[in-house]
Amino acid sequence: MARYDEAVFSYQKALTELKTSKGENHPAVASVYVRLAELYNKIGKFKESKSYCANAHRIYKNPPPAGVYLEEIASGLVNLAAIYESMQELEQALDLLQKGLSLYSKRKGQQSTMAGIEAQMGAIAYMLGNYSHSYNYFKNAITKFQACGEKKTALCGITLNQMGLACVQLCAIAEAVELFEEARSILEQEFGPCHPETLGVYSNLAGTYDAIGRWNDAIETLEFLVGIREEKLGTADPIVDDEKQRSAELLKEAGRVRSRKSRSLETLLDKNPQTIISDSYELI
Repeated sequence: MARYDEAVFSYQKALTELKTSKGENHPAVASVYVRLAELYNKIGKFKESKSYCANAHRIYKNPPPAGVYLEEIASGLVNLAAIYESMQELEQALDLLQKGLSLYSKRKGQQSTMAGIEAQMGAIAYMLGNYSHSYNYFKNAITKFQACGEKKTALCGITLNQMGLACVQLCAIAEAVELFEEARSILEQEFGPCHPETLGVYSNLAGTYDAIGRWNDAIETLEFLVGIREEKLGTADPIVDDEKQRSAELLKEAGRVRSRKSRSLETLLDKNPQTIISDSYELI
């Protein structure tokens, strides 16, 4: 706790000096408010954190003074959004990300940064249950990743996986399968098959394969997943046991005609809330 007290003292000292030298409404002052908000958030003092967030936001609403780049304001808004998201104030976080995105869009060469912001907006929209908006945010992010040569990065792979989850919620299962397969290819290359993100994609694929009647693929994927889980967690782990039972159920049902929405979409999907469009979304 002493480390945090020292940090607070240092930030407060910097705050006083910046207010004196640059004025109380300078973005540099806002950046210190953001640091204080992050610090208080980490130690669970959320009232103080929100107060500093509000002070920073008040400054960022003003037109930037001469010599201050829009990117500095945009970065501050994105950092504020992360604090609000961690406190589960998702609507506020989404609003701040939108404002930051708008500022970044006024500058060239920001495609990668904007892609990351839209991916996070997609994740938040998904958590809020706005699946069509979530899908569109993710789709925009993927387009930007591709435009700036980052379509094979881990972040792009994670975004594809989350976009696939949005497709499942929108009953676009065939598109979800394509997205999960692409995500698997990227994450296997970037992280390897044993990474939690990759394992989540395997689980999602098993569920969607089952949903569209590709039971052999579903069984093969799930058995591969079980094998990795056993190696990492041991045969007695509850997660391994649960996935073994799911695999057994798939084996029993393989080849049967099922008219209902697949059971496995509920039991197999790795519903990662991390972190997907407008209401005009059309199923593909």
